[in-house]
Amino acid sequence: MILKTLWQKFTNNKDKLSEIRSFSDKFNYKTNIHLRFIDFDMMGHVNNSVYFTYLEIARTKYWEEIVKWDWKKTGIVIAHAELDYILPIVMHDKIAVHVKTSRIGLTSFDLEYQIVKLKGTEEIICSKGKTVCIAVDYNTKRPTTIPEAEKQKMLGFEQLTYK
Repeated sequence: MILKTLWQKFTNNKDKLSEIRSFSDKFNYKTNIHLRFIDFDMMGHVNNSVYFTYLEIARTKYWEEIVKWDWKKTGIVIAHAELDYILPIVMHDKIAVHVKTSRIGLTSFDLEYQIVKLKGTEEIICSKGKTVCIAVDYNTKRPTTIPEAEKQKMLGFEQLTYK
């Protein structure tokens, strides 16, 4: 009883969903994702593991269209991936993924994502996530400095400052 009373005193009055909704205003890149029958589980919604495939598709398009990553020179591995599930995606939903580079270091950079349902002109946030990406030298199979051309494209597109 004491714990319950103490818990109620420190309740966060901030609306988590409105905080999440404001997250979408910060993205410059969006791509549509086509749902496949195999994406759905017995409950009729997209299986949680498939969301990471959607992130992979979106970041690959982002790297090809915006960053023009030169895969012959430098590879990328994912060191960390996280995702918050907010609303389920069900059959016949139309979805898109927003992608942005949010941090650039010497050998690594962060990508943030937002998966949204498209309802006319409205976007309903289904999930948000983040990956930590590491530039890798194919020969040594070790982290390497992010190529300057790719770094400059990310910085320019996202209007970031490099520290």
